[in-house]
Amino acid sequence: MTDYPESLKGQFLMAMPGLLDPNFHQTVICLSEHTREGAVGIVINRAHPSLRAETIFSELDMAHQTDIGQAPVYLGGPVHASEVFILHGRPFDAAVSLEITPHLAMSTTREVLSRIAMGKGPEAFMISLGCAGWGPGQLEAEIQQNAWLTSDIDEAILFETPVGDRWERAMRKLGIDPTLLIDAAGHA
Repeated sequence: MTDYPESLKGQFLMAMPGLLDPNFHQTVICLSEHTREGAVGIVINRAHPSLRAETIFSELDMAHQTDIGQAPVYLGGPVHASEVFILHGRPFDAAVSLEITPHLAMSTTREVLSRIAMGKGPEAFMISLGCAGWGPGQLEAEIQQNAWLTSDIDEAILFETPVGDRWERAMRKLGIDPTLLIDAAGHA
């Protein structure tokens, strides 16, 4: 992003062990937007224990393919917890999707959800309820306080890795053994 060179858009945020907030403890967040005004992301490793996509499709009176209806629904974060957010691969249309990387977008539109429901949208997708949000300077301050680590988004972690393994896999991709991390942070 040319107008905000510090932008972390297109990055994963991995919670450090000392981040005990139950909304974010051991989470991986796909950062969808990051500007001077704040940041928005989707938690990618918290699947709802019982909710499936078919419930959302039915509530929206949306026809769907049976197999797609079995897709899990994720708890994307505590902000706008009743709204649907979709992380998805190509194809995507700039008119209805926010491009995160050249191969990943976020959408909140019925149009994209309907295409996915009928198997006519992107094959790689995650449907979530809610998102994570930060006000101006808040994310930067949390990173300085060692609450988060960052790395480039890895689509294999996002769409192919089992949900329960995503935090550890993202940490290990950085060369970090999460079992060796401590809760306390140090500063030089």
